[in-house]
Amino acid sequence: MLIDAALGPAHRWLPGNSGVRFLDALAKRPDRVKTRVGKLVDELGRIVTGTSELAPPPKDRRFADPEWSNNPLLKRIVQAYLAANELAEGLVEDAPMEWRDAERMKFVLSNILEAAAPSNNPLISPVAWKTFFASNGSNTVSGPRNLLRDFASSPRIPAMVEPDAFKVGVDLGITPGAVVYRTEMFELIQYLPQTETVRELPLLIVPPTINKYYVLDLAPGRSLVEYLVRQGQQVFMISWRNPDERHRDWGTDAYAEAVIDAFSVVDRIAGVGAVHTMAACSGGLIACMAAAHRAQTGSIGKLASLNLLVTMIDQNRAGVAGSLIDESIAHAAIARSQSKGYLDGRTLAEVFAWLRPADLVWNYWVNNYLQGKTPPKFDILFWNADTTRMPAALHRDFIEIALHNKLATADAVTVLGTPIDLGKITVDSYVVAGSADHICPWTNCYRSAQLLGGKVRFVLSTNGHIAALVNPPGNRKSSYQVSESNSLDPTDWRGAAATVQGSWWPDYAAWLGDRSGQTKPAAATLGNVDFRPLGVAPGSYVMAT
Repeated sequence: MLIDAALGPAHRWLPGNSGVRFLDALAKRPDRVKTRVGKLVDELGRIVTGTSELAPPPKDRRFADPEWSNNPLLKRIVQAYLAANELAEGLVEDAPMEWRDAERMKFVLSNILEAAAPSNNPLISPVAWKTFFASNGSNTVSGPRNLLRDFASSPRIPAMVEPDAFKVGVDLGITPGAVVYRTEMFELIQYLPQTETVRELPLLIVPPTINKYYVLDLAPGRSLVEYLVRQGQQVFMISWRNPDERHRDWGTDAYAEAVIDAFSVVDRIAGVGAVHTMAACSGGLIACMAAAHRAQTGSIGKLASLNLLVTMIDQNRAGVAGSLIDESIAHAAIARSQSKGYLDGRTLAEVFAWLRPADLVWNYWVNNYLQGKTPPKFDILFWNADTTRMPAALHRDFIEIALHNKLATADAVTVLGTPIDLGKITVDSYVVAGSADHICPWTNCYRSAQLLGGKVRFVLSTNGHIAALVNPPGNRKSSYQVSESNSLDPTDWRGAAATVQGSWWPDYAAWLGDRSGQTKPAAATLGNVDFRPLGVAPGSYVMAT
């Protein structure tokens, strides 16, 4: 995804050599092509005569309007579209290709097919026409206006949320706290205790380096930080600075050193000699490298536990994202960000959207342009649109690590002058993955947990990359699978692991509490004599655009 974001949409939509190999594979299977085309012709005949039984799945929201099935012409258009889908998907299945080519072709074809859906066409969409008559045609004015606004600047995709739908520090990121330490690279937030007593060992959270930290401190009732503080946990949070071209040389060494620096400050404020670390996504990669460095330098004993959220260390066969990478395009992507000094987070947001085009692109195409509406307020999507830049050096380091799956091999990566071996991280770990994660597939997160040297509790939560994390108690649809045995392969683990209804947050709070020592009276003030509060949370770095 880092490569795709740097190289732009042409790379995403064109299959390149994978397309050539796909056509070559089909040429070697003319019998299968003939059979598939024959089935399509037969199905089209049934569609014309009205005897086809093709119908969209009941949960396909694109064709939920009853006119798609009641109107004979619209019904046939949908059936022809579904028949074409079956042909395209069948040809990919029939073509003998290696994993990378197959994933890339599925990605390209799925994007083309989603774009071609009749529901996206304003001339035949029942939703568009019903809105036209209900609004006296105002959608034909507001829709194009929304289109021009959204495509005037990056990311050039339909807006998923209005830019003024929320305000950080007012609606989001409002758990009380203070910035107790600031460097050129980050601010360190300490949260105000909300219980009379707190557990001795504090928790340091390392957020992703993409987007801003408050995904873990969303609105009240949906904030993991708020929940943990109310369980009596001392919580600290890194808030990364939004870098620009001046910070082009910030790579994995600089970020790992920043995590170690923050860890040291938390340790000095808490004064108990050990600190838990929780990290998410790209922050998890950095935290793992920092922890492995500390293991090599003899200071792993200060790490009370390592907790990873949707963190993909083992990047072997990492879904569609993994299929987009090879040596030549990797070097081209690195050169692109080096010339600018950073990777613009807006281009990365565009890549994320095209990984799930039905939900994150065409759904809003219909809402914003065909109906001329504003998208509904949703805190996660507001956070997703509040992008940050990535320094060129970190972009380069992440790509080079992923290119050869280096973190999965002991001593293949060097950080702060020490070779990295994740097996030497011997502390207990709590690892969370999302069952529908399209960015960090859960199977890769599971294999990543197997690289750690300590005892691991692996949790597979429902939902995708972010919704799996923003999972407060009370959601009846939520569940998770959990086990402290990760010796099985992913498929066998999923069949054997226990399923628990509800959110994983209470399970994590209990697990963390068991490893956080005794309770003590909560401090009346934040920081200490050496680290006095510099301002209230959420701080200043999170506000930077």
